[in-house]
Amino acid sequence: MRERPILFAGPMVRAIHSGEKTVTRRIVKPQYNEGPWSVRTAETPRHERHTHDWWLPDGTRPYAALPHCPYGQPGDRLWVREGFWQAGEWTSAYPEGDCDHWVGSKRIHFRADGEPPNEPNRHYPNGLRNGSYAAADPHRVWRARPSIHMPRWASRILLEIIAVRVERLQDISDEQALAEGVDQTNTSIPGYARQRFHDLWESINGAESWAANPWVWVVEFRRIAA
Repeated sequence: MRERPILFAGPMVRAIHSGEKTVTRRIVKPQYNEGPWSVRTAETPRHERHTHDWWLPDGTRPYAALPHCPYGQPGDRLWVREGFWQAGEWTSAYPEGDCDHWVGSKRIHFRADGEPPNEPNRHYPNGLRNGSYAAADPHRVWRARPSIHMPRWASRILLEIIAVRVERLQDISDEQALAEGVDQTNTSIPGYARQRFHDLWESINGAESWAANPWVWVVEFRRIAA
């Protein structure tokens, strides 16, 4: 069993908390789009954790082994990195002090849960770096931290992988789109959930990313006690 970090934005964190999100799709790298490729489960694994192969219709495998899923295999675990605020202090008064002298503590506030307790004071005394900090006084502040900077000790969500497969992005069904954590309203209308996943995907990966129809890792998971 291996444990790896994985990044999720605030809305997806909330969907995991509510139980609505149980799967994530991540782009396979590298992509081989110049031919009519298919991806199959490996019949004769050639190295540790080799699980899939690229194939052409004529039965050849010019690229052979698809690199193993970087997110893991069933039984492995993922600890979630999410945006957060970290409480800390300046070693000298701000703004006279040097920003490099900010010292963080282990007191954190998750951004998916809203603003930190002293957020109304975020503009004290001169904007605190365009809103990157919030403070009730110049010595004690919350500092906005991106998800990539979340340390393992700060993570509150632990996931266990239950299935991994490879498919084209546009192969997603309405049922799978719902499992991705999209808005659940009016989902009885065919195509609505899939369209919402389309919109979510492009908001993360950019315009035309849906049309590119890349190969994606489909990682299904369940939440376990952290």
